[in-house]
Formats: sequence, C-alpha cells, structure tokens
Amino acid sequence: MTVRRRTVVLMMLAVALAGCAHRGATIAPATAVAPDPPAAAWQNARQLILVTTPGWNANHGTLRTFERDRQGWREVGRATPVTIGKAGAAWGLGLQPPQAAGPLKLEGDGRSPAGVFRIGEAFGYAGRAATALSYRALSATDYCMDVSGTAQYNRIVDAKEVGAAAVKGSTEPMRRDLHAHGDQRYRLGFVIEHNARAVPQAGSCIFAHLWKSPHDTTTGCTAMAMPVMRRLLAWLRPENQPVFVLLPQPEYQRLRTAWQLPAPADSAAKP
Repeated sequence: MTVRRRTVVLMMLAVALAGCAHRGATIAPATAVAPDPPAAAWQNARQLILVTTPGWNANHGTLRTFERDRQGWREVGRATPVTIGKAGAAWGLGLQPPQAAGPLKLEGDGRSPAGVFRIGEAFGYAGRAATALSYRALSATDYCMDVSGTAQYNRIVDAKEVGAAAVKGSTEPMRRDLHAHGDQRYRLGFVIEHNARAVPQAGSCIFAHLWKSPHDTTTGCTAMAMPVMRRLLAWLRPENQPVFVLLPQPEYQRLRTAWQLPAPADSAAKP
C-alpha cells in the first residue's frame, strides 16, 4: 500500500469515526449488539438515482431512477446513457462505509466517486429552474473551490462574499459560459455530496451536469443530455431524501443485497 493510499484510507476511517463521535457513540465491547447495516444510512431515501458502469476504469455508464414504497424499489422512467470521469470511478466519501478493495478517489485523479451520496442543491445559469430542490442561480463570481487545504475547499462560494483571495487558484468557475468560451456544461445541474467534510485531497466539486457530447467524459462528475437533467430536476423532491449511487457493475452485484439497492435490468442504455 502506498503512503498516499494509506493516508487516504486513514482519512476515510477518521471520517467514519468522527461521524460516530458526533452521534455520541462509544467503542463497544465484544459482546455489544452489532452495528446497523450500511443501508441504515440511507434507509429513509424514497428516491434513488443509480449509475452503473462496466468496471472501475470505464468512463461511461447507464443511469436509472427508482422510487421506494412499502413494496420496495420500483424503476421509473427509462434508462439513459451518461459519461463519468475520464479515468473511470473510485471509492468516494459518501454515506457508505470504507471499502477494502478498489481505487480511492483523490483530488485531480479524473475519476468519479463511487458510493452512495446525498443530493445537494441544483444550480444553473438561469435565474430559476423547474425543480423542488434548492436552486442556486449562478453568477460570474461563483466558484467551487478545488484547492485542497483551503478554508473553502469543496464548497461553492461567491467571490464577492468571501473575497478574491479565498478562491485564488480554483479551476472551477461555475459560470463556464462566461469564463470558458461559452461552455454550457454547468447551464443546469446539481451537487453530488461527495466528501461533505472536506477531507484534504479526497476530491471536490462533484456534480451531475450537462455533457458536451455523448462521447466527452468529465474530470470526475456525471454528465448527461439536457432532457435527462430536466427530467431529474423536475422529479427530485427533498422530502424524499434522494440519494445518488454510482458503482461499477461487479461492485453493484456484490453489494446490492446488503445495501438494499434496487435490481434493474442488466441491459445498458443506448445513446
């Protein structure tokens, strides 16, 4: 195990322990009741976006949507293709416990975080959007801070409020149409809450956003066509505690039962 990987593993364990400490948990004796299963962390979710990929290094996948009632998960809508990080996927910091096998998400690695994540605010270039999610109308001074170790790391902030020095070095201006030659990829999207505790070097600024084309990958986000994004934003409801799940297919098959995830068809969506 490399020093860098060992450091990130220790950080992930520290985050899990910090979560336990925050809830007032203590180290239990050997005879204590077994801890809750991982799925307990998202047991109240009634909406789920599932992205599966062929393997860790695949940079494309299939997105499906599900709703849960007393009978369990049922698929709604149709499967659709998406693209993810150019280098594939790696375990991120989400609601799931740390995993022993597979790559770990690191800042700048070009991989999308795998795991189970809360869905955060929606954002876009327009003043409003058709969604029940909290919506951020982006301005020319909005940045997502991707410089590890800074006070604003992994947060979308307005330079007018935090100061220009606070966003110095960020490569993530949110109004890409104004800062990146008319780029429309952030015209509409939402936050995937990876690394909510801003663990240094664990990855930042992970979104679902529009793709440039069905063949263009991302630097760590999940990208899709505009009609798909509009459908998702119109469908998502904060009161349903929606989650975003991204897993390579072998990991999905291994974890589906224990994590109480839905069982979609095996066929991939076609562009």
